[in-house]
Amino acid sequence: MKQKTYDVIVVGGGAAGLMAAIHAASGGAHTVILDHHEVSGKKILATGNGKCNFTNLMQGESYYRCDTPAFVLHILEQFSAEDTIAFFRELGVMTRDRQGYCYPRSGQASAIRNALLRKAEKLGIEIHNGIGIRKIIRENNRFSFDTKSGSFFSTCCILATGGMASPKSGSDGSGYIYAKSFGHTVKKPLPALTALMAEANWLKETTGVRADATVKLYVDGSCVAEDTGEVQMADYGISGIPAFQVSRYAAVALDRKQCVTATLDFVPEYTEEQLRDFLKQQLDVASAEESWKMLLSGIVNEKIAGMLCAQKHLGERKIASIPKAKNRQLLREFAGLLKQVKFPITGVRGFQFAQVTCGGIPVTELTKQMESERVEGLYFAGEIVDVDGMCGGYNLQWAWSGGAVAGTAAAEKSVRRKRTDAK
Repeated sequence: MKQKTYDVIVVGGGAAGLMAAIHAASGGAHTVILDHHEVSGKKILATGNGKCNFTNLMQGESYYRCDTPAFVLHILEQFSAEDTIAFFRELGVMTRDRQGYCYPRSGQASAIRNALLRKAEKLGIEIHNGIGIRKIIRENNRFSFDTKSGSFFSTCCILATGGMASPKSGSDGSGYIYAKSFGHTVKKPLPALTALMAEANWLKETTGVRADATVKLYVDGSCVAEDTGEVQMADYGISGIPAFQVSRYAAVALDRKQCVTATLDFVPEYTEEQLRDFLKQQLDVASAEESWKMLLSGIVNEKIAGMLCAQKHLGERKIASIPKAKNRQLLREFAGLLKQVKFPITGVRGFQFAQVTCGGIPVTELTKQMESERVEGLYFAGEIVDVDGMCGGYNLQWAWSGGAVAGTAAAEKSVRRKRTDAK
């Protein structure tokens, strides 16, 4: 069995791991990546529906979720979105900016992954895939890796193993086991950026509909998050970016056994009063053959219109057959329903459907160089840390920033150690 010694060993060959290794090697450290997955960078290929929204020019605390959001800003200050764009441009990847959302100009996520792998190869970074790490320990001021392919040793170790989201890409939670063995705590991992599961009979009627709407999420009666965009109706609940954006709050609240509900505003660009006025105008000129479903279909998808009418037990009933006083009452009620359809949230779709993990290593246990406060020479980067971003390139930016900071710091420490040992 082989035994090899390095300055820096990076565990995990995803976005954060590749970035960390490149910065470590660029800093003069003899670097290797140990990746238990057979294909490094695979998860990158799935981002942005294969187009890879790799960063976003709009940055700030509000785009990242963790117990200490200011920590994220410290890391972003060291390697920003602009730094990311410049980094990939140097690797030959041109950027297409779509109102701050940045993609490779080719429109292919493979451009990002391939650029990272080419750079790693140029720097002489070894990548061992399917490595099978059994145990990592620290003794005699170095890290020892017991793997099925032999033993590896290093001055510094960077854990960039990902979380538990999208396990088919290699994120199996193994990094948490290593972190715990070094005395770190792990905030319970939960799925984030995923669909919401709901209990509502009307979902069967609206399955397959895509609607521009606002999703508001309530925990024990208080609104904790909201987002507007294209919502996808499904038989199990709701999907689409607005549902994804609020899902982490639902996952946390449900894990705490709190009551979680959601509302859908199907006409967010209009006030309820404006809708009442519009409906009144349409009601005044409605023909004898028109139904409320037909009238509402001028505002929302006809399946949604049918669902709203079903809630009032109207079906295809003609407006002319309903007493005027009742129609006036329905006018007010439909205006309210268009603005707020309320339903209970029973869960979120699991890790196999989630884009990212909520939870992990608390940032309070790390320095501003992404180094462990508990074990010298141990660093963390990417999704293993308890930071999850919104949709829009934020989770990849966290991977790039954390990886760059950890890799740079690990290189400085390992190179400094070599110089000291040589004296």
